[in-house]
Amino acid sequence: MSTNYNLKKIERKEARIGVVGLGYVGLPIALRFCEEGFKVTGIDVDSSKVDAIKAGNSYIRHISGEKIKGFVDSGSLKASSDVAQLSKTDAVIICVPTPLSDKREPDLSYVYATARDVAKNLRRGQIISLESTTYPGTTEEVLLPLLGGGGLKVGRDFFLVFSPEREDPGRVDFTTRNTPKIVGGVTERCSRLGAALYSQIIQEVVPVSSTKVAEMSKLLENIYRSVNIALVNELKMLCDRMRIDIWEVIEASNTKPFGFQAFYPGPGLGGHCIPIDPFYLTWKAREYDFSTRFIELAGEINTNMPYYVVTKVMEALNSNGKSLKGANILILGVAYKKNVDDMRESPSLELIRILKEKGANVSYNDPYVPLAVHHRTDLKMRSVTISPKNIRKYDCVLIATDHSAYDYKWIVTNSKLVIDTRNATAGIKSGNIVKA
Repeated sequence: MSTNYNLKKIERKEARIGVVGLGYVGLPIALRFCEEGFKVTGIDVDSSKVDAIKAGNSYIRHISGEKIKGFVDSGSLKASSDVAQLSKTDAVIICVPTPLSDKREPDLSYVYATARDVAKNLRRGQIISLESTTYPGTTEEVLLPLLGGGGLKVGRDFFLVFSPEREDPGRVDFTTRNTPKIVGGVTERCSRLGAALYSQIIQEVVPVSSTKVAEMSKLLENIYRSVNIALVNELKMLCDRMRIDIWEVIEASNTKPFGFQAFYPGPGLGGHCIPIDPFYLTWKAREYDFSTRFIELAGEINTNMPYYVVTKVMEALNSNGKSLKGANILILGVAYKKNVDDMRESPSLELIRILKEKGANVSYNDPYVPLAVHHRTDLKMRSVTISPKNIRKYDCVLIATDHSAYDYKWIVTNSKLVIDTRNATAGIKSGNIVKA
C-alpha cells in the first residue's frame, strides 16, 4: 500500500484511529483525534472504563464527561474490550502501563500482550505507534519481531513509530494540542507517516532519526527532573540541620534570569513517570556494562524521602510529649500532586505504610480521592471529613499534597500539630507548624 494513499487518508481525516489503553494518556489522545474530526475506537481491558465511556461518563477528574458524551453520541468515539476491533483501524496508538516489577526491573507485560493483540489484527497500511515510556530499543526489539512475524514488512506493509507521551494531568497551560510531539520511526517512511498522523492533532511535531532517539529523549526528560528533585531534597535535609529555610533559598535563587531553574522538594516522588522511568535506563545500561551512578543515587535519595518525613513526624510528636506509636495522624492529600485525582506512585501511600508499621493510627483526607486503594500494600481507606471537631482529635496533621482546596490557615488554627512537606503554610505564623 503506497505511502501517498495513507497520507491522503490521514489528511482527509478518513483514517480510523485505534487507541489501546484509555487511561491518563490514552483517553486524552483519543479525544484529541475526535476533536479534529477523526473516528476513534478505544480499547481497554478494564470493562469499567469501557462502560463509563459508553455511558458518556468520565473517570478522570480533569476530563469532561460532557465532552465524552458528545463524541459518543455523534459516533466519533467508540469503546470496547474486543481487540479484534483493531483490524478495522488505520492507525493504532498503544498507551498501556509500563510499571516496574517488585525487583525494580521493567515490566513490559502490558506491551507484550498488546503487541500480540495488534499482531493478530494487523493489516497492510496500518500505522502502529507506541507511546508508553520504556527503555531505548523496545520498539525494535519487542514490537517489531511480533508485528513482522506474519510476513508483513515494516516500512512497506505496515509502519512502526515510537512517540512518547507528554501528559501532565491537571495542567491547563500545556495540553495535548500545544505540547510538541516527538516521533521516531523504524524507517524513513514510518517516520513520515507517523509525523503526518500526529500533525493532524498537535501543533508541533518533532521528527527524530530513530525510535531509540525518541525513547531516550523521554527518559532524559524524566531523569532530568528526578535528578534535580533529588538535589533539592538532599539540600532540604541539609538546610534543616543548618536551620535554613530551603524554600526561601530556592525563591531567592529563582530570581536569577539565566542558568537556574527552580525545582521543589517534597515527601517523595509520585506520578506515572518520574519515579519509574529512570530505572528503565539503569536496567538497560547493564546490558552495556555501564553503571548509571548519578541516576541511581537520585533514586535512592527520592525513595528515602518518606522515611525522612516520618522521622520529622516522630521528632515533632516527641516535642509535644507524644509517641508515634498510638498517635492519631491525619494525612492531607493522597494524590501524587496538587489538584488531581491521580494516586499513581504517590509518596502518600508510602507515608501511610510506614506510619502504620510504626504503630500510628492513620486517616487521610483528599477532596479528589474518596477511596484510596493500593493493591501492592493492601491499602483500602476512605477519605474522612474535616471539621473543627474532627481535626482536633488528631495528634498530627501531615500535609502531603498541597491541594488548592484546603484552607491552610484554618487547618493550622484548628490543629494541634502540622507537618508541612510542601510549604503550603508559607506566610502563616504559628508555633505548631513544622516544615519537613
